[in-house]
Amino acid sequence: MIKVVSVEKMRQIEAAADAAGLSYASMMENAGAAVAHRALELMADMPESRVTVLVGVGNNGGDGLVAGRLIAATAVAGVRFYLLKRRDDSDPNFKAVTEAGLFVTYAEDDRDFRVLRNMVASATLVIDALFGIGARLPLKADVAKVLRNINQALNDDQMPEHPEGTIITPALPMPVPVTRPYVLAVDCPSGLDCDTGELDKNAIPADESMTFIAAKSGLFAFPGAAAVGVLHVATIGVPSDLPDLKAETRTLVDRGSVRSLLPSRAADSNKGTFGKALIVAGSMNYTGAPALSAQAAYRVGTGLVTVGAPASVVAHLASQLLEPTWLLLPHDMGVLAAAAAAVVQDEMTGYDSLLLGPGWGREQTTREFLKTLLAIADQTNKRRPHQPIGFLENVAPSAAAAATKLPPLVIDADGLNLLSEIDQWWTLLPENTIITPHPGEMGRLARLPTADVLANRWEVAAAKASEWKVILVLKGAHTLVAASDGRLAVLPFKSDALATAGTGDVLAGMITGFLAQGLNPYEAALLGGYLHGLAGMLAAKKQGNTRSVIAGDVVAALADALTLLDSG
Repeated sequence: MIKVVSVEKMRQIEAAADAAGLSYASMMENAGAAVAHRALELMADMPESRVTVLVGVGNNGGDGLVAGRLIAATAVAGVRFYLLKRRDDSDPNFKAVTEAGLFVTYAEDDRDFRVLRNMVASATLVIDALFGIGARLPLKADVAKVLRNINQALNDDQMPEHPEGTIITPALPMPVPVTRPYVLAVDCPSGLDCDTGELDKNAIPADESMTFIAAKSGLFAFPGAAAVGVLHVATIGVPSDLPDLKAETRTLVDRGSVRSLLPSRAADSNKGTFGKALIVAGSMNYTGAPALSAQAAYRVGTGLVTVGAPASVVAHLASQLLEPTWLLLPHDMGVLAAAAAAVVQDEMTGYDSLLLGPGWGREQTTREFLKTLLAIADQTNKRRPHQPIGFLENVAPSAAAAATKLPPLVIDADGLNLLSEIDQWWTLLPENTIITPHPGEMGRLARLPTADVLANRWEVAAAKASEWKVILVLKGAHTLVAASDGRLAVLPFKSDALATAGTGDVLAGMITGFLAQGLNPYEAALLGGYLHGLAGMLAAKKQGNTRSVIAGDVVAALADALTLLDSG
């Protein structure tokens, strides 16, 4: 399992690994080898490759020296080194480079940075080994000047200017050859604060970043996360059971860690084997939400999905969705009425999971439905001794109501918005209820400005999951999944393909489906979140771009996402 750590913690882990017998020199050799291996994979598709290695003064520069030496030894590409400062001849990695006769030049000999710009602009692949995790912002003026020149070289238009001036093509655009060098960052892009995600304006954006031992929290925080590109993590020989590393509770979700969570499927199964999910969703203004959630729950393997919705919504959807069964609920002008709580209460005991909220709207009558359902069910919730709240405080529940217990529960969308209007709402929820807010909904639930949620995502998610005793899925680029016991995971996906209405309904349906199949809430959230992000990427690939993806495309991509996750 890949851990996520701070820069200071990373240094402690390296020291512990060194003390345990894996020397710093060995870790550097292994790190450089990992970078070289990835560089060689990339250059397989880059004819006549030329590599420029940008070498800083610290260990990050040492990693770059190792990587460049190993690449040069393969004779696949010409390798050149640009050093910010001269290194002592006693440095074994620098000595190995010079003894191999490789080209080396120095910033101090390049007063106008002409050599630097030429080495970068003429490269096929640039390996950024300047600063790594050691960067602290703001950068010093002389360092910022170096980065500005690198960016200028990376972004210079290398196509010759047309002799007659600008060409305007009003119909189909003409294809333009891609000439920009590909950038592979060592540990993290230079100019990125690996703790905070703060990004210097002169930072070098990477196409890919290779980080070591564990991921660093700043790689997942914006604006810096936008400069990371595709992230790779190389363990470089540090054992996962090293105490300092093992003790970390923050993790990066990867394919290996979630693949094992997929429910097994025996050939002699039936629909009852894979659980029953009840989705209470929809209103006259939001008829699509229950459809998206139900389809998603089915696509991840749920045996039976029932949609509970206002009768008018059911009438609209039933002819379009053939697979769900339907539960007609009392409504008031097309939105759920408080009386629907009794109907849901009577039906939900036969289900393995329950989703509340998608497409509800925020009408008073629906808020009363939510309060009624949670307050009745709270009679058997032992989290705190108290009486039902609001208009129920003088209502004596029936024997059947008193025995009601909610199935494993997911609350999403307007269910969260209405929940936020109830004082101490979390005391009404069964422990380990899954809530799936986006930053705005999270702000309302926590009584925090959205800007504060965005600025402190890790801290807010961890603190509130613990306080509320919930599984909290804080959506967004690099979605976070937090548990009340301190576990905190980050998903590897950052794509605007999912920034469209309805994709949250898809995610909620997927998580509800995995709950119905018997996963515990934390596992269901991790697996659902990972597959959701992967399906978004596959949908964007099929559409040819991220802006054209709609929620239905994500549902359609779930089968391919499951195949990809479960293969190999």
